[in-house]
Amino acid sequence: MNLADTSAAVVAWIRDHESWMAPLVFVLAFLESFAFVSLLVPATLILLGIGALIGAGGFAFFPCFVAATAGAFAGDWAAFELAGWLGPGLVRIWPLSRYPAFLSQASEWFARWGLAAVFFGRFFGPLRAGIPLVAGIARMPRLGFQAANLASALIWAAGILAPGALGLRWLMG
Repeated sequence: MNLADTSAAVVAWIRDHESWMAPLVFVLAFLESFAFVSLLVPATLILLGIGALIGAGGFAFFPCFVAATAGAFAGDWAAFELAGWLGPGLVRIWPLSRYPAFLSQASEWFARWGLAAVFFGRFFGPLRAGIPLVAGIARMPRLGFQAANLASALIWAAGILAPGALGLRWLMG
């Protein structure tokens, strides 16, 4: 089976199971945003591929965009709340206890940039998972955190899905 046949088979499978696409995108975006889980799941690559499948298969972009936004928002929110609940003792829990430099870098960024760190942190690999934890430990006001969280989740979701979806539609159309 060549690449074209494989791609056609995958698109056909997703077309037959399209109702699972948005829930899958939600879960992947959540896992990509939640602290340390993102290191175990190659969600970014999968989401970029799903964007390409949206473009290649003519699937609806909006439900996947909403699912990606909601998943990214929920992942950061869960990390923020967990860190607020556990407080500074979180740094003694595995896997954070094994990587003290991880939270140190996120703490420096947060101390310097505050609310902007929450927004921009989503777009910088390791900081994506660390900033919500630091913001929660620092007991950042929820409203400010959630506003920056939502704004960055909207842009991140568009940025992860749109290139494949729009690029393939443009190339094929």
